[in-house]
Amino acid sequence: MAALRALLLLGLLLAARGHGAHRRRPPPPQSALERVKAQEGLSLHQLSGKWFLVGMASRCSYLAEHSHQLEATTVTMTVLDGQSLAISTFRKLDRMCWEIRQHYLPAQAPGHFLLKGHRKSSKVDVVVGEADPSSFAILYYQKGRSISVKLYGRSSLVSDAIVDKFEQRVRAVGLSEDVTYYFPTYGFCDSADEFHVLDETKL
Repeated sequence: MAALRALLLLGLLLAARGHGAHRRRPPPPQSALERVKAQEGLSLHQLSGKWFLVGMASRCSYLAEHSHQLEATTVTMTVLDGQSLAISTFRKLDRMCWEIRQHYLPAQAPGHFLLKGHRKSSKVDVVVGEADPSSFAILYYQKGRSISVKLYGRSSLVSDAIVDKFEQRVRAVGLSEDVTYYFPTYGFCDSADEFHVLDETKL
């Protein structure tokens, strides 16, 4: 009798485990980028023109190792078809000016873009989190589970209030001042010759 009871209890236990296996898995935790609200009422044409990269927050190990070698960087944004942006980034590498061309494709929601790489795993989600088109823009970039935040200004120097706002947004996505870097305000490139162009739109 005791053996029969033990078998019955074992059967109930296994049945309960089997029933639980059919339950839906809990949804994955919300990513940092999913908590970011895109700037409302912002048109692409307001983003067009020249921007200076003022600061960046990222846990990228390469950035940490080479933070003492940051180069002044500018970005020119051009509206292509009313929905996407052509991005030209100008910066120095080994004392030569380079242009990096990228294409921000429209995503499902306003203020959201997709930057495609040559591999599916290298795609980057981009969100214009907050912006005053006349002075600054804070953009978020997420690749996989890694997120970074960039502060762009219409000039290389922005107000302390804008820097404070940027640092608040950085902390809100779990980054800290230890991984926040500010770029030089001199030595900018305005152009690059045809031999120093990295065209990622053709990858």
